[in-house]
Amino acid sequence: MLTGQAPVILFKHQRVLCWGNADQRMSFTSVDDTAVFTAAAALDERAPRFLQISGDRISARELVGVMRSITGQPFKLFRPGPLWLFGLLIKVTRALMPTTDDLYPPWQGMQYMHNMFEGKALPERLDNDRYGARRWTTARDVLAAHHAGAAPG
Repeated sequence: MLTGQAPVILFKHQRVLCWGNADQRMSFTSVDDTAVFTAAAALDERAPRFLQISGDRISARELVGVMRSITGQPFKLFRPGPLWLFGLLIKVTRALMPTTDDLYPPWQGMQYMHNMFEGKALPERLDNDRYGARRWTTARDVLAAHHAGAAPG
């Protein structure tokens, strides 16, 4: 979500995408951190049905500061509109592309992003330390590695 196909960071335009409240924190977790935690949970016979993890909790406004410090460039917020408008765009996209062979149709990624900007994808409690304390990959780690042209450690 930070650097992939539907990025929150618009590097070329030096903007951070923000639908709704710029101070709404969002949860980001790297694929590697998710894989390590999932492997530990799979081996845990006492693991509950639901576990919640987050590598970082950060707002769009905070991401602007992170990008400014990493790049030295004047990143700003990009607000295309309110959350209700984003929701409408999702409905239109879903109506125009109701079925597809894609594992994740475009509207589904948009809905996930909408949920993040709305705060629905922010875990209430975290199980990050269930399998021992570890350093989780932060949004800054991912963005700094991307800026440097490397994969985050």
